[in-house]
Amino acid sequence: MQPWSVFSGRRKALSQIFFVTRCRCKQHGTLAHNVKTVTPQHPPSTIEIPVVPCRPDPYALLSPELSQLRSNLLGLLGSAHPALNNVAQHYFLHPSKQLRPLVVLLFARATNGLGRRWAEKKWTAECERVSGRQEELDQPLTRTGVLNNWNANMPDDTPSFESLFPLQTPKVQPELPPLPESYVRSHDGNLTLADPPTILPSQFRLAQLVEMIHIASSFHDEVVDRLSVGKNSPSTKDTMGNKLAILGGDFLLGRASCTLSRLGDDEVVELVASVISNIVEGTIWHMKSVPSSRPIVSPESPTQAWKEYFNRIYLKHASLLAKGARGAAILGGSGEGEILKEIAYAYGRHLGFANQLTKDTVDYEATEGQFDQLVEESPYPTGPLLHAWEDYPELGPLILRNFSNSGDVEQVQHLVRASSGVERTRALARTHANKARELLYLLPHSETRDALEELTERVIDQAW
Repeated sequence: MQPWSVFSGRRKALSQIFFVTRCRCKQHGTLAHNVKTVTPQHPPSTIEIPVVPCRPDPYALLSPELSQLRSNLLGLLGSAHPALNNVAQHYFLHPSKQLRPLVVLLFARATNGLGRRWAEKKWTAECERVSGRQEELDQPLTRTGVLNNWNANMPDDTPSFESLFPLQTPKVQPELPPLPESYVRSHDGNLTLADPPTILPSQFRLAQLVEMIHIASSFHDEVVDRLSVGKNSPSTKDTMGNKLAILGGDFLLGRASCTLSRLGDDEVVELVASVISNIVEGTIWHMKSVPSSRPIVSPESPTQAWKEYFNRIYLKHASLLAKGARGAAILGGSGEGEILKEIAYAYGRHLGFANQLTKDTVDYEATEGQFDQLVEESPYPTGPLLHAWEDYPELGPLILRNFSNSGDVEQVQHLVRASSGVERTRALARTHANKARELLYLLPHSETRDALEELTERVIDQAW
């Protein structure tokens, strides 16, 4: 194990690799030299990345936890209404890759034991387990007597409510007993990873929470995507489908808010709540048109387009990964001024950028014969098209008018394929994945850290 002291000597390296927006090399785009990070220049990284011949499969490493998370979600998402219950079960019929909860759980294992408040967090979890508080927090979110037992023939007199809605006296949570000597760590600064690797119940609940937010966002995205392809007058069936998808997503966000209230850490509650507003803002940026007094216009230059593009990626995708990982480190005892939660945030941010950039590249690679559909469903230009715009300025007017003229789509298709936009976007995704890997070497070596490194490769290869 590496001592905690290694962190203090690597703060400078962290500041150099915390933010990257574009590739450094000239061949990766003309905007590469205009990028500003935390430092005004980009000196070569001072971190030596060892070669790991065979890294563990991150999904196999946490397979039991991911299976438990998936099964527990049914109880958390369930509803008394059949339609909402079907919405909740939609997740199990179309399971996600569980990338976001996986990052939360991996960072919990990779950092637990290193935070100054780890002993306190571990002792709190142990007290909750002994007192039964942990089982109470894991119960389904719908309580008896709340919305489920309403009686339409209820008498009007006030005393009648007591039998139908039994009032529950709030439980007074006893104060935790003092930290025992066995939990008091020495003051020599040699903080080490928890052995065996540990995931606290609060961190597991955070993993469930970020997955619920992701599911809710997916429901809302389905509606936005339908409206973005030009269905100005949807049929009644489409309208009802859109309404149910929106309400289903709102229902899941309500469930997520209940879970959020159980985490017991104000900093994490505020952090995750901000993710929801980030996703909403990012979704609005992604829409082709929004009713307002100031209509959204296309970017007038590649510089502006890149800025808006990365802003949308962060808000809609990277924010949840970054803040979920940061929340895991905080729940594990990382406090103010500690580098652990900064590492977690920066890793999730770079991983989110790498993942979305790769997806946008795959979209262009897999559109043989469907290029017009891709342009219609992408209200704003993505990486490959923006790189092509840098190579061929004549793409600008087409983008400004949203490819509305006859022949615009065919010209865009020709110019994108004539450029190196796809390859350069892949290189940009690789740059962000490498930055995420470099951050991991600020942590002590462990099997979990190797799994986090393997995850950066799987994001680039889209190998799940």
